[in-house]
Amino acid sequence: MPVIEEKPQDEKLFRIRHSLAHVMAQAVQTLYPGTKLGFGPAIDDGFYYDFILPKPLSDAELPAIEGKMREIIAAAQTFSHEDLPLDAALTRIEGQMGEPFKAEYARELANKKGHREISFYTNGGFVDMCEGPHVSKTSDIPADAFKLHSLAGAYWRGDERNAMMTRIYGYAFNTKAELDEYVTAVEQARQRDHRKLGAELRIYAIRDEIGKGLPLWLPNGAAIRHELEKLAHEMEFRAGYKKVATPHITKRGIYETSGHIPLYEDGMYPPMVLEEEGRGAGGPEEAYYLKPMNCPHHHMVFASEKHSYRDLPLRYTEYGSVYRFERAGALQGLTRVRGMTMNDAHIYVTPEQLKEEFQAVMQLHERYYSLFGLTNYFMRLSLWDPADPKRGSKYVDDPENWALSERLVTEALEEMGANYKLSPGEAAFYGPKVDFQFVTVTGREFTLSTNQLDFAVPSRFGLAYTDKDGKEKTPYCIHRAPMGTHERFIAFLIEHFGGAFPTWLAPVQVVIIPVSDKFLAYGKKIEALLREDLVRVELDTSSATMGKKIQEGATRKVPILLVVGGKEETEQTVTVRRYGIKEQKAMPLAGFVEMLSQEIKERRHVKSW
Repeated sequence: MPVIEEKPQDEKLFRIRHSLAHVMAQAVQTLYPGTKLGFGPAIDDGFYYDFILPKPLSDAELPAIEGKMREIIAAAQTFSHEDLPLDAALTRIEGQMGEPFKAEYARELANKKGHREISFYTNGGFVDMCEGPHVSKTSDIPADAFKLHSLAGAYWRGDERNAMMTRIYGYAFNTKAELDEYVTAVEQARQRDHRKLGAELRIYAIRDEIGKGLPLWLPNGAAIRHELEKLAHEMEFRAGYKKVATPHITKRGIYETSGHIPLYEDGMYPPMVLEEEGRGAGGPEEAYYLKPMNCPHHHMVFASEKHSYRDLPLRYTEYGSVYRFERAGALQGLTRVRGMTMNDAHIYVTPEQLKEEFQAVMQLHERYYSLFGLTNYFMRLSLWDPADPKRGSKYVDDPENWALSERLVTEALEEMGANYKLSPGEAAFYGPKVDFQFVTVTGREFTLSTNQLDFAVPSRFGLAYTDKDGKEKTPYCIHRAPMGTHERFIAFLIEHFGGAFPTWLAPVQVVIIPVSDKFLAYGKKIEALLREDLVRVELDTSSATMGKKIQEGATRKVPILLVVGGKEETEQTVTVRRYGIKEQKAMPLAGFVEMLSQEIKERRHVKSW
């Protein structure tokens, strides 16, 4: 099918949003004299600006800032542009404006990017260092189509070693109707936010005592992880994958060979430098890293044995734990963390097998998503950019292999009839990749998983197989992770299902509610029967009323509640209440157990009787 190009950005809306950031900065400095400015960009749903304020700000003050902004808009101030030589610009920024953070950035633009002039925009009495663009005058901004909605802390330049600033966020759209629709959607999505539901449903916790971005999986979250790993094991076993397991730490040299050290060392935890035993005091030291990715380890698994072309494709899989040093300001719930466990695999293939195997991986992705009822996604094909002046440091500089691999991946997508978008310049450093882009309940685009082709790194490790002609050849490698990391994928699933997971995936699948203590024995019998069938079941033995017990089960979003009393015990039945279904149903106990077993085995999502 034809390639779908990325949609062009709404230039008019970008100008409105960017201009609103300036209007907000002007309003804040007017209301709070002495305020210093950070950055103020347009973003996907509006704008923000970072400030160092003379006093703490609260949400209660946002309406006053909005009011001042509307006064500025009504004043029809003109936006005027001016470029100044560096020295004159610094004099203005430091001497006249008194903006130390802007001065720091201006010097960086000069020293690192060669800027000899700095751009400014002025509206009314407000001057900001900015490249634009903006609307012509403030009255071009729809005064009823924006809303300030939240405050947040943000380190200057996203670095926790820098000053903490106050970030004010605003929504902005072309019309009030669009704004109202978006605000309603955001509020609905907030109720499904994985951070909110993750706490309420006791799925995970992040504790300062452990460290930022290092989630603790509580029993409910661990149950979900187990089910996902079980699913992956079954799907991958059927597809011919072989499980491996690799260490959490490794020596520095392996990442120098792979090329990750020069490109990604800033995102790695610092090394543990130690003196190996038996070398004596002052002897050579070894640097060990927490592994940020699994691929070099899998390459070593491949290198541990000799291989013939008859062994290929060879598919190694591992739910491998990796650690990456994300900046504190970028951490967010489970979606941006420092410790993660990845549904990783590396597939070693001959050139002749490459396209077919790449397609098989894409189809495996789609089988997973079909099982979860995920349909709102597209594929994004990321290619290299041979015109990039930094291509030597950003990509493996091998035009011939880039051309071949991009052609094969494109053909694979076309033959599958896939709808995809092109993203030039976004390839991995060792080859093209296909990202599966989902639209979340908030309307945000979200990368859930990736399939990458690697034509470069296997040769760096000297990986080889003996071809049918008796000569040693270097295999291609496909890197794939259909369910991404546990952290990111579970965050997505929490929001997708609103915390109400299908029975097979739910942390607690069944809660038994006796109508009184007289029927605890019957409840225990059912509990034992279900546990024998490996069902995650609980017996509610609390002193709460039956109504409260049922309400508690609904609050926890337990898929199935079994109410049992005298009638059920006498007739050996259960009364079944399903989450989200008003009607309850009486069933023979044996029939219920059989129905539940089949539902879990088939991983069905039952939404009605």
